[in-house]
Amino acid sequence: MTAHMTAQSPSASLVADLVSANHILFDQGVVDAFGHVSVRHDVHPQRFLLARNMAPGQVQAEDIVQFALDGTPLDAGDRRVYLERFIHGAIYRARPDVIAVVHSHSASVVPFTVSRRTRLAPVCHMSGFLGAGTPLFEIRETAGDASDLLVRDDRLGSALAERLGSAHIVLMRGHGSTVVAPSLKLAVYRAVYAEINARLQLQATQLGDPEFLTPGECQASMDSTEGQVERPWNLWKQAAERRRS
Repeated sequence: MTAHMTAQSPSASLVADLVSANHILFDQGVVDAFGHVSVRHDVHPQRFLLARNMAPGQVQAEDIVQFALDGTPLDAGDRRVYLERFIHGAIYRARPDVIAVVHSHSASVVPFTVSRRTRLAPVCHMSGFLGAGTPLFEIRETAGDASDLLVRDDRLGSALAERLGSAHIVLMRGHGSTVVAPSLKLAVYRAVYAEINARLQLQATQLGDPEFLTPGECQASMDSTEGQVERPWNLWKQAAERRRS
């Protein structure tokens, strides 16, 4: 963060958690050189924080940039910023309840974005946030059939936010997924368990005719597991820090 922005700066603890979120998502195999995580500014809710354009596993506090909700960088200077920052800004505008957003191309989730027959659905109690059926964003409906599938402007970001609706996750055909939550730690939790659930669902499908959670089970599971988000966060943070040392 630049020195002249001190009066407008987020808390140091929020920036530190955002750095940790980047490292955890990389360490847990949700992101690689690509993908990004953001958090709403804790002082100015009409802004959000996102790293500059770089690999998540290498993010440090000085790489965090403030953005307006239309995707305009406020203190980037000459640093490059993520092309798909519009994913984040559009969702924060549309969903005041959302505090953090994770966009990833996690490998086990991507097949569910292109399957015409099988949707990503909750198979275990840790993934009740998936709900009865995950919405799918078809970028062709907005960008036509010759795009690079990237959400590269606010029009596409708004279309994605509309498709997300009130859900906790939206799949993106041939691209990945975007997960939202009312806290940064919970967004990381959901992104990790979306990937885990996708692997489990693929395995269960090979066995045949999987039994998915009911809507009631999804809600009850969220109520009992997501309140313990500090447990996996602390474990994943410690593991990521050890691998970096």
